[in-house]
Amino acid sequence: MRLFLKYSTMIIKHVSNQNSILNKFIAEIRDKDIQKDSLRFRTNIERMGEIISYELSKTLTYEDKNIITPLGIKNMKILKDKVVLASILRAGLPLHMGVLHIFDDAENAFISAYRQHKENADDFDIHVDYVATPSIQDKVLVLVDPMLATGQSLVAVFDKLKQFGTPKELHVISIIGSKQGIDNISEKLPENTHLWIADFDQELNEKGYIVPGLGDAGDLAYGKKL
Repeated sequence: MRLFLKYSTMIIKHVSNQNSILNKFIAEIRDKDIQKDSLRFRTNIERMGEIISYELSKTLTYEDKNIITPLGIKNMKILKDKVVLASILRAGLPLHMGVLHIFDDAENAFISAYRQHKENADDFDIHVDYVATPSIQDKVLVLVDPMLATGQSLVAVFDKLKQFGTPKELHVISIIGSKQGIDNISEKLPENTHLWIADFDQELNEKGYIVPGLGDAGDLAYGKKL
């Protein structure tokens, strides 16, 4: 099976398209009994971040560098790109940590984005209140959000980050995504955005949650909010 798919203007890698231990971690975060263990839930999200980031790393730019060992010199291929990891609080934190385990010298950005519901309780806008970020100019920007439901949060966050520069490349890492969310970000994020996603679900319910999905990733990782 092909791992890379061209989807309108977006390039998608469906990481679980090939069988691997990743599928076990996806199954466990979906399982309504196993996911009750918040430590295990967070750990599984981190593990998936590591696996997906390893795959992403193969597509970046490298340069030759001579490494001095105790016994001589070895020429190695070393990552040349400067990477900025940007996570949406709070659900994105475990996934962010998994990605950071791989890109351990990356710069980091954190953004708060939340749903503000209108008079109709099922209709909402996305509000971005807090941004802490370095410059993203000419860097590889990796947006991290475990659940790609409607895609509105990712679009709002990227729109906010654009005032801090134009990235060389844009990559999105998610664990589970819906067709509606993928359609949305494909239309609104820059051409040739790369989406790295563990698994797909087809539907959203009336509240904008992915079905069958796994529930609220933030609540499962850190406890229910008021």
